[in-house]
Amino acid sequence: MEEKVPMTKQGYQSLNKELKHLKFEERPRIVAAIEEARGHGDLSENAEYHSAREQQSFIEGRIQELEGALSHAQVIDTATLSGDKVLFGATVKLSDADTEEESTYQIVGQYEANLEKGLISLLSPLAKALIGKELGDIVEVNTPRGEKSYEILSVQYI
Repeated sequence: MEEKVPMTKQGYQSLNKELKHLKFEERPRIVAAIEEARGHGDLSENAEYHSAREQQSFIEGRIQELEGALSHAQVIDTATLSGDKVLFGATVKLSDADTEEESTYQIVGQYEANLEKGLISLLSPLAKALIGKELGDIVEVNTPRGEKSYEILSVQYI
């Protein structure tokens, strides 16, 4: 039996939306582009054809990846969770012990992680260090730049 992959409700919806876009908009568009490029003659020197085939390969690979992720998703509605303990789906506000710089992250599944949006993967070193900790705890994290310490300022489930 395949292992279930935890995913937030929002992450599941976002990946499903991307999958539909790829299958019903991008795939037909690229098939049409390949057909048009074929009409231009010799395929061995046809840059448009090779570019379209490359795009098709990428799109098909992404479709397979998304279908696999969604089929193994264990969707967790974070709005139904509560408490001061950090679990999957928690939005955690941290203070860097050295710089006192504050940052906020939500712990999400690996397929929905996006650091620019403050979404960190459950598999990341920071998330692994945070899981199971509580409001006010000091967390030690091994990062590529060395050991970092953070204080947990708040834990929310939104």
